[in-house]
Amino acid sequence: MADINLHLQQKLHKLENEGLHRRVVPLQHLEQDRLSMSGRTYINLSGNDYLGLATNRELIDKFYRQIDPETLVEKYGPGAAASRLMTGNSRLYGQLEDKLASLYNTESCLVFNSGYHGNVGILPALAGKGDLIIADKLCHASLIDGMHLSMAEALRYHHLDYQHLEEILSNKRDRYNQVFLVSESLFSMDGDTADLNKLVALKNKYQCCLYLDEAHAVGVFGKQGMGLAEQEGVVQDIDLLFGTFGKALGGVGGFVACSGIIADYLINRARTFIFTTGLPPVCLNWLLFVLDRVPAMEEERHRLRHLAKMMRNLFIEQGLTVAGTSQIVPVIIGDSRKTLSIAEKLREQGFWVNAVRPPTVPPGTARIRFSFTAAMERKDLVSLPSLLSSAVI
Repeated sequence: MADINLHLQQKLHKLENEGLHRRVVPLQHLEQDRLSMSGRTYINLSGNDYLGLATNRELIDKFYRQIDPETLVEKYGPGAAASRLMTGNSRLYGQLEDKLASLYNTESCLVFNSGYHGNVGILPALAGKGDLIIADKLCHASLIDGMHLSMAEALRYHHLDYQHLEEILSNKRDRYNQVFLVSESLFSMDGDTADLNKLVALKNKYQCCLYLDEAHAVGVFGKQGMGLAEQEGVVQDIDLLFGTFGKALGGVGGFVACSGIIADYLINRARTFIFTTGLPPVCLNWLLFVLDRVPAMEEERHRLRHLAKMMRNLFIEQGLTVAGTSQIVPVIIGDSRKTLSIAEKLREQGFWVNAVRPPTVPPGTARIRFSFTAAMERKDLVSLPSLLSSAVI
């Protein structure tokens, strides 16, 4: 039998040669989306803290100033110590789920430990033998894993190609019991958005269940910051609206807005809900604190949209290949090794960026993914486009 370490070392060596090897780096998070490593400070252009909440010192200070000895354990406890179906379901969970259901005007909302927990658990719980899942080609890995774990047949349609999606539905819908249409609203590596009205129209025409992942849109889109579905006025047309707390809301966890029946069924059948320890009270309390403020943060959302649009235009003026229409601005490089080299050059100039490479993105489309936030200022970014252009050349 081959030695497992030798076997894996050979695989790692192959990844290294292809420019696809990854490492974790110890970083210190500072205020206003700054990072520190080895004594040097960087502007963090690789995170997802779109509203700047996770590094807002004033807000964090205000949150912890509310600590009361009477409720210290209940609201600021560091661990739940059990699953929600055992003793890990604090009152804060009910308050958080009720608040979310109110914001989305849906019957129910169910909180998961992370976006990955939700996406990898919901589809296997709901879709079984005799069902069909059809997902956008560029859906997140968590959704793809959820599809593979289900007993349903799974197909992919070309990215944002709704004619292709309808061709699949027209040819196959009658062969299955339930059909699930799966899409992100804002795609995390391309920065582009789905046409939600077309998805809703196809859902209604072919009697499907629509699953929309709003992870990168929550906090950023909509009058109250509840996502692209809110902005487009289609929340009530979406059967499973999934969002995360770990990006624009500056916390941890995920949630699905849905009917009461779906929520009840997931509590009984979603393994990633049933068999995991609940979130710590302090995390839930932070989310309640943040959700009291996010709906009123239209100024921050406007600032973020304006900054991202300006930077996208500056990249284009430099002749760079840019994708997307949102606060996520990918600049396509192509070759993985070259992308790694460019990322390192930008870090040398104080911009913390990561090279996004296969399998996260398709082969030949390695890129620098710039993720802008409302906490950033124009003056700190104006040199970036020319530096990037010089590095690409």
